[in-house]
Parts: sequence; structure tokens; C-alpha cells
Amino acid sequence: MSRDVLISETNRRQLQQIIAGLSDGVILMEPDRRIRWANEAALAMHGVDRVEALGKDADDYAGRFSLRYRNNHPLTPEQYPLNRVAAGESFSDVLVEARAAGDDERTWVHSVRSLVLTDRDGEPESLVLIMSDITDWANAEQRFEKTFNANPAPAVICRLSDLRYIKVNPGFLEMTGYSRDQVIGASTYELDILEQAERKDLAIQRLREVATIPQMQAELRLPDGGSKQVIVAGQPLQLNDEDCMLFSFVDMELRRKAELALRESEERFAKAFRLTPVPILVCSADEQRVIDVNQAFLDALAYGDDEVIGKTVAQLDFIADPASRARLMTALEKAGRVDRVEVQVRKKDAELLECAVSADTVNIHDRPCYLLVLMDITERKRTELELVAAIEEVMKDASWFSRTLIEKLANVKKINAPQLPGVAFTDLTARERDVLGLICEGLADKEIAARLKLAPNTVRNHVATVYSKLDVHSRSEAIVWARERGLFSAGWGSRGQR
Repeated sequence: MSRDVLISETNRRQLQQIIAGLSDGVILMEPDRRIRWANEAALAMHGVDRVEALGKDADDYAGRFSLRYRNNHPLTPEQYPLNRVAAGESFSDVLVEARAAGDDERTWVHSVRSLVLTDRDGEPESLVLIMSDITDWANAEQRFEKTFNANPAPAVICRLSDLRYIKVNPGFLEMTGYSRDQVIGASTYELDILEQAERKDLAIQRLREVATIPQMQAELRLPDGGSKQVIVAGQPLQLNDEDCMLFSFVDMELRRKAELALRESEERFAKAFRLTPVPILVCSADEQRVIDVNQAFLDALAYGDDEVIGKTVAQLDFIADPASRARLMTALEKAGRVDRVEVQVRKKDAELLECAVSADTVNIHDRPCYLLVLMDITERKRTELELVAAIEEVMKDASWFSRTLIEKLANVKKINAPQLPGVAFTDLTARERDVLGLICEGLADKEIAARLKLAPNTVRNHVATVYSKLDVHSRSEAIVWARERGLFSAGWGSRGQR
């Protein structure tokens, strides 16, 4: 063995001893692509304990291990780092995922660089691959990537060294309409996410200090030339040992549209409230304190605005009967609404109005309130009373009218009558039932007395008792009461047939 060969072998052994204990993996390969040696770190990064398990050469290695890039694209054999360095290529920081062929359980992520050692004549003597195990870092980055992309809040990450965007999540793309290519690599000058920010100077200062940027309103320019109101905030972080800023956004467009719709709705309500000729009062549900009234209310009750606003319904005392007011508000509290409840309303000058009150629950500025609408029915009530009085006069002797006419007149009379009383036909005595039946036949008191062989005064007493029990006030009402219950449908006197 020549001296040069001896020196070369000695140097190689010394080199191997030096690198054997390194944490970085090292693989030595001959210029003819044969794998000569690997340290323990390189073997561990492939899950083997002998250099022979790596393969005898670069082609054998490609058959034993499957390599792909981080984007899941597989490497062809020519792209394997061993073949690239064998071709004399110099490279650094190539990231590849490595796994043993047929083993999908274990995967390593290597950061690989090449080194070509030459002899005195400059010819390649040893080909070296130096690799770092960055599996833990890659897994952490992958978890961050998944979390970042799955985050429903729109977000971008800006690298602070050159103020360029290096990551964008689907939420930002969906919110703005930008494509990924339009964002990744763009600078903050091209896509200014802090444009028209309410505290832009503070945001820029925090960027320079690599400090948290508090929430602030801003306006994002969109690719179609429009803009969008957003809230933006920034959080510093490090990616690949570089200072970055994570910007997250809240889309204010939906909120802005909702606020605009609410404002328009409130404006429409306010106009309708003011211009409606029917008196309307709005009070709080908890204290029943008057919040607002329209002009029709002030005109109808002869109040001034300052005499009404701020007072409770009880203090204002415009419902004449306190018991009626209490029943109205109790029903409103229980059911949330009431419909056409008749009450007497007192004007400021003490004049009384007959009103039908309808009320409902509304929310004003997230506060439950009652809206009371007063319909003046004074004239209608007066007309109805006059009509009822006329009908009563006409119907004093029901025996001269046909059954159909009696029913129609009685029903007209009952416009304002209460609901059917709870009394039943069986609540009448046998004699009272006989009297009611003869009334329904159209007989007068004298005729009933003759038919039942009773004194006229006794018949009149029975008729009065029947009226009292049935809560009616005339023969026609008694006939209608029995008719509504299907009583005495067959029995009508000859005069009742006219």
C-alpha cells in the first residue's frame, strides 16, 4: 500500500471518528454511487442499525426507501438526494419525508444538504449527505397548518423581514374573494390590510416592535374594486425561526347590513308611529313607564308631551277604572297581547271616552315594551245603545213577530252582550221550563197563565225568575237563548209562524 493511500485511509478513519458522534446524520458515498459508511444518527433517521440496511448503492437505496416532498409529491429516483449529489449537484436545505418501503407507520422528515470532498487534483473522492431530523418540527408545523386552515376566522401571516404574506387560510379567501396566488408572496404595500385602520399609526408601531396589535376597525380593498369593513388584530409569532405577524379578521359586513336594516326598520316604525291618526302609547314592560306617545294620543286626551313622558300608566291614570286598568295590564303581562278590550279613557279635562284597547309586546333597544293602541268607539257605542233601546221598545210584545224576525232583532241587540252564560237548561225548575217553552211558542203571559191554569201574577213571577237565571232581559233574548241550545225547536204557536 502506497503512502498516499495510507494517508487517505487514515484521514478517512479520523473523519469517520469525528462525525460518528454528531447529532446530524452523515452518509458517505463513493463516486461510483456505492454507499460506504453512515453514522448512527443517519441510521436512526432511517430506522435501521446497519449501513447495509440503507442499500449497497443509490439505486438500492431508492428501492428500500420511499421519499416525497412536503407537498406529498413523490420523488423520482433521479430526484433522490443520493443521486443528486452523485451527479455532482450541490444543494442545501432540501426537505423530504422518508419512510421504509411498505411501512406506512413511521415517517421521518429530513433536511438534507450535500458536500463533495475532492482529492489533491480536484477530483471527487467522497460524496457526503448531511441530514437533520426535523420530524418533530414538521409535525408541529403540520398541526399549526391544520389549525390555521381550519380556523373559521379569516387570517393571514405576514413575514416581518420583508413584509410579505406567507400563509393565508380559506376564511380570508372566502371573505375577500382573493385567490391564494394573489395573496401569497404579495407585500403589505400591494395588499394593505391596515388601510384606513382607525389606529393605523399604532398598528405600524407594533409591527416594528413585533408586539401585539389590538383590535381596530379597518377597510379591506377587494379584488373587484370594492371594499369591506372589518375588525383586524395582530399577534406576533415565529415560523421557521423568523418573526411573523398573524393577522385575524372579523367581517363587519353582515353586522353593518343588520344595523342598517335595523335603523331603516326603526325609521319606518317611527314614521308610522308619528303619522298614525290612532292614539298610540309605548311603555316599558317592567315598570309600565311611558316611553313615547304619538301626536294622536296627545290630541285625543288633550295632554302635552311633557305631561306624559316618564310617568307610569298608573300615574297618568288615563284609564278611568283602576280595576279595568289592572285587569288589562295583567292580561297583557300573561299573554303578551290583548285585542280590543273595551275601557273608559279619561281625558285631561275629565271627559270620558269609550275606547277599545289593543296591545302587544315589542322590543325597543333590546328592552321589552308594551305598545297600546286606543280606538275611540264613543260614537259607535252611543249608536249601538240607541239601536238597542229602539229594538227593546219594538220587542216589548214579541208575540206579534215571526220567529226569524225575533232572532234577528235579538242578535242585533246582543252586539255588546257578554259571552253565553254558564247556566244550563236543567238549572230551571220543571215549571220554569214549561214557561220558557211557552215563551218560545210566542205566547203572552195571559195565554201562558191560561194554558198552565195559573194566576197571571204567578206566571209573571216565573217569567222574571227565568230571565234572572238565564241572564236575559226580554222575551226575544229568552227565545234566542233557547234557540242557541237547540231547545223547543218544534214548538211554535200559530202567531209565531207569521
